[in-house]
Amino acid sequence: MPQVTAESLSFDTAADEYDAYHGGLERGRKAAEDLSPHLLPGTVLDIGLGTGLVDVGLRELGHSVIGVELAPEMVSRAHSRLGGRVALGDAHSLPFASSLLPNVVMVHVLHVVDDMDRVLAETARVLAPGGRLVTVHGVPVAEPDELVEAEAPLNVLKPEVPDTPERLAAAAAKAKLRVLEEAAVNPYEIDLSPNQYADSIEGRVWSYLKDVDGDTWQRLVVPVAAALRALPEPDRERHQVWRVPLTVLVKD
Repeated sequence: MPQVTAESLSFDTAADEYDAYHGGLERGRKAAEDLSPHLLPGTVLDIGLGTGLVDVGLRELGHSVIGVELAPEMVSRAHSRLGGRVALGDAHSLPFASSLLPNVVMVHVLHVVDDMDRVLAETARVLAPGGRLVTVHGVPVAEPDELVEAEAPLNVLKPEVPDTPERLAAAAAKAKLRVLEEAAVNPYEIDLSPNQYADSIEGRVWSYLKDVDGDTWQRLVVPVAAALRALPEPDRERHQVWRVPLTVLVKD
């Protein structure tokens, strides 16, 4: 059983808002459509599945899905969607035998793990020869709009993304995973009002905000939330388009 840590509990605090701010089942199904063509027949392990949004879509497309997630409350939400095929687990030490699985997927996970090299090594361990890891990269990038402009002062708080395509390829090679394909996922879209965005920031829904200290919060975060709420018609939803790369890796 993985240890419940401050990190896992920090993701638990976002469980109530997770679905709404991550596009809900509609976005999960679109992500599943991006992943599905790259998967081999057989079981799919989703590492860091959150509340199971993507896995619902994969199951609807005919895939047999199991998942592990570090945060207990996220596991509870995912269990309500997927039943007993979800377990509390840590990507750094997967509860699976070696050379077992034909497919592993990770969607917006590698940029928040403590040790990407170790997670890739663990993934390579559980993959069968010829098995595939399909990963959707770190932080999605929204096309410019007034919400993005208002939130821009917070960019200084965002860590350097570790899983750019170039960095991922180099780290994967050390785990004996080879890049099979690099692509861009279909853009996904979300409708979000300035007040909803401000709520998500104040609620520390986004991982880069979870450890912000009090002084920095007052100096940077509070003004951004206020600027969002000061936009015209703050309860009117704005249509956003987000883009992100995808990499397919194979275990030779």
